[in-house]
Amino acid sequence: MAASLLFLRSRISLILPFSPMPNFIAFNSTISRLTFSTASASPPKQIGTHNGTFHCDEALGCFMIGLTSKFHGAQIIRTRNLQVLDTLDAVLDVGGVYDPRTERFDHHQKGFDEILGNGFTTKLSSAGLVYKHYGIEIIAKAIQLDEGHPDVHSLFSAVYRNFVEAVDAIDNGINRYETNQPPRYVNNTTLSSRISRLNLNWYDADQSPEKEDQAFQRAMNLAGGEFMDCIHFHAKSWLPARSVVMECLATRKNIDSSGEIMLLTMSCPWKLHIFELEVEMKIDPVLKYVIYQDKRNSKWRVQAVAVSPDKFESRKALPSHWRGLTDDHLSQVAGISGCVFVHSSGFIGGNKTYEGALAMARASLLA
Repeated sequence: MAASLLFLRSRISLILPFSPMPNFIAFNSTISRLTFSTASASPPKQIGTHNGTFHCDEALGCFMIGLTSKFHGAQIIRTRNLQVLDTLDAVLDVGGVYDPRTERFDHHQKGFDEILGNGFTTKLSSAGLVYKHYGIEIIAKAIQLDEGHPDVHSLFSAVYRNFVEAVDAIDNGINRYETNQPPRYVNNTTLSSRISRLNLNWYDADQSPEKEDQAFQRAMNLAGGEFMDCIHFHAKSWLPARSVVMECLATRKNIDSSGEIMLLTMSCPWKLHIFELEVEMKIDPVLKYVIYQDKRNSKWRVQAVAVSPDKFESRKALPSHWRGLTDDHLSQVAGISGCVFVHSSGFIGGNKTYEGALAMARASLLA
């Protein structure tokens, strides 16, 4: 193997180990210092991926697999030479084989149709394959809980849905919408787009493997940093907010007998949870309005629930004859004191008091 590596020096990239930190703050403070190295106290395991133009999936996959106990501090070898790849401990996004028993995680071969399951049907990329087999371990370590803890499994699904699945879909050329119409605008701000821009430019004078390695290292840093930020957000914000929204949904009929108005008792992200919890809790009829206090000015808001998480359209917008009005004029038209505003689209309105906001929601239900 040593002879092969020496012979292929101009075509093989070596990225040596980094040590994932046990908590988010320490991890994020050291991620920019991940460097190429040729020194190691003991021979590291070796992970293969292809050289040349890189994509988000293998950059993220290489980062994630390095967070596991089995491949902690692993060396990454970038090559397409099958003889070299066959000697390595794991191979991602190259080699034409998917076999978790031998740590082979490619998705380009004919007939490949692996999905995560558990309700997800998107074809996996190399990142999704690593996540499928190691995601539970990675998340459990990140939040310092046992792998069997229910919060770990909730986060496993949430992080896939809100981060990894998009990487899988984009790499496999899966459109977000079933339509033959061209998009209304260009979106080059996705993680996959930003990773792609880290590749060497065609006009760069230095196209050496060393420069390519440095670019791939930056890609790993970018993908890995955002992946860990995603876990951090879902563990520290999303999961606690889910519990708040669940409790508020369970007690919604105490607010209004219709069951279509919910009082959010604590300021937290609630929009995504509504749709998932309505299914889980078999909410019928579905929610139309959420009332909450704006902590910035102590006034109250009544917000119409959207038809879906990625749509601006409301299930039942506030009445059309209220929209665009403010203060006393709005209060006079609505017949409700203390009104502050209603947005021109009718998705949100405001009142000085909780009672006023509730009255606006109730009147909107009947409009």
